[in-house]
Amino acid sequence: MCGIVGYIGTQQAAPLLIEGLSRLEHRGYDSAGVAVGGATGLRVAKKAGRVRDLGEGLPKRFSGKAGIGHTRWATHGPANDVNAHPHTDGKGLVAVVHNGIIDNAAALRAALSADGVELASDTDTEVLAHMVAASEQESLEDKVAEVLSRIEGTYGVAFLHADFPDRIVVARNGSPLLVGVGEKEMFVASDLAAVVRYTTTIAHLDDGEMATVTAGGFTTYRLDATGPAAIERRAQSVDIDPDAYEAGEHESFMLKEMYEQPAGAESVLRGRLDERFGTSHLGGLGLDARDLREIKRVKLLGCGSAYYVGQMGAALIEELARVPADAEAASEFRYRNPIIEPDTLYVAVSQSGETVDTLLAVQEIKRKGGRAIGVVNVVGSAIAREAGRGIYLHAGPEVAVASTKALTNMFLAFALLALQLGRVRDLSLAQGKELIAALNELPGQIQQILDTADAIEPIAQRIAAAESLFFIGRVRGFPVAREGAQKLKEISYRHAEAYQTSELKHGPLALITPELPTVAIVPDDELVERNVAALHEIAARGGPLVVVTHPGVDLGELEEGDCSRIEVPRSLRALDPILLTIPLQILAYQAAQALGLDIDKPRNLAKSVTVE
Repeated sequence: MCGIVGYIGTQQAAPLLIEGLSRLEHRGYDSAGVAVGGATGLRVAKKAGRVRDLGEGLPKRFSGKAGIGHTRWATHGPANDVNAHPHTDGKGLVAVVHNGIIDNAAALRAALSADGVELASDTDTEVLAHMVAASEQESLEDKVAEVLSRIEGTYGVAFLHADFPDRIVVARNGSPLLVGVGEKEMFVASDLAAVVRYTTTIAHLDDGEMATVTAGGFTTYRLDATGPAAIERRAQSVDIDPDAYEAGEHESFMLKEMYEQPAGAESVLRGRLDERFGTSHLGGLGLDARDLREIKRVKLLGCGSAYYVGQMGAALIEELARVPADAEAASEFRYRNPIIEPDTLYVAVSQSGETVDTLLAVQEIKRKGGRAIGVVNVVGSAIAREAGRGIYLHAGPEVAVASTKALTNMFLAFALLALQLGRVRDLSLAQGKELIAALNELPGQIQQILDTADAIEPIAQRIAAAESLFFIGRVRGFPVAREGAQKLKEISYRHAEAYQTSELKHGPLALITPELPTVAIVPDDELVERNVAALHEIAARGGPLVVVTHPGVDLGELEEGDCSRIEVPRSLRALDPILLTIPLQILAYQAAQALGLDIDKPRNLAKSVTVE
């Protein structure tokens, strides 16, 4: 959940490292640091706080043409200058940056202390620097390989060594790492965003791989019991616009990404809808009609917002394809020793494609002979490679921690999957065409909602003043409520809980007061009358209401009291959840804005969760 960047070439490394770290700050921003190697050895600068604080405090003569940098999201020890990366051996010989968690760090720290080593930090990472410095192997590659063979846990690591000033050695196991190829210069990063301004020729490392990076190129190795064994790894050009990683005229990435949703929705649907046969084309699944008919159940696995949109997707698949479907938190999946069924399609959902909990779930499924696909946004990501097939979201880079456009495209990917599954079963041609027509209307409908943002702002300001809120919904509306509560918690830090509307009278109603607003999801569906009746129960107890609903829904005398109304366009009932979600993104954004918070970098959170 941290960011790594490295450079070796003909330019001074420090400015490039600082720029790269600033582009990775969404991956961790408790502290930051850089190390450079030069004629006089290694120099290190690190500081708690933001990357800009580090950049402003760099010594004037901080020179070196090889360097590594890091933005930290704290796991071991508080965020302070000492615990910031890079970590060293204390003698200026080795510097290391590390993403991941070393599970046997306590034992390794104890062993080092017993040997007389004085550990400066509280981190698990520092042991790596001391162990590499103490290694008696001749090459830096062999030193690193020897040390990593003793490590239990996950890592993406980059090492500098004063005795080997012409190289950076990197390795990966469970935490993303890539090598960028330039002209007489090379880059290392945990995310393409760090290097996209300088190169889009990229080689991704797989788990269990190591690379030596010099100004002239790179060599990759497979780590095994006998040490590093050279393997071939070719860099490939990535088709990406560097400007996609800029906020541009928008005051934040989240705002930019919310307004990119109509275009993103068009992108994920483009070329995948077959109006003639009322179905979808998803070639990346590698499943023909017979394979699709053999699927008896669908299980969607994700974390956070990906889990909640997975719940929306499961309801969508059941409704349209009439295949049993459910969603589960990927973080819990493998720990309950799941029964893997050969006729179940397991769908791993992740914006980054690097979410470690979801990646481990895929590995567990494959280990037991199951069939898994990925629904990811990042081409070449770990989940995409591990699953080997799936659906790319084509949402474009998403930088803000709070997911918006990727979440919308996840839902649409599930709609495409439901359409394809349904058309080989009981979904008629006419129904398929009706769904396609509704999908084609969605981008414009999303734009209509975004155009109402100014009208939502007064409601958001009232929400921001509340210390605690309820979000409620039923059936299709409940995962919408969960995602709405998630967004508000993530960026406004307001306590928000989601409940099924029907569950209010079974306990939560006791908490209703005039100080606790309820955001209610009330689509115009078969449950509208029951939903409105529950709102009367809240109003009778003085609870303020915000109702997200459709035009024409009669709320009666509720609107004469403390009740605000937000309307979204109608679609097919199965597609309503994504349109009902868009105003909740706006509501959370404007509430956080009213509170003066850093929306793109919410406290304690990071964009890509690469540790368990």
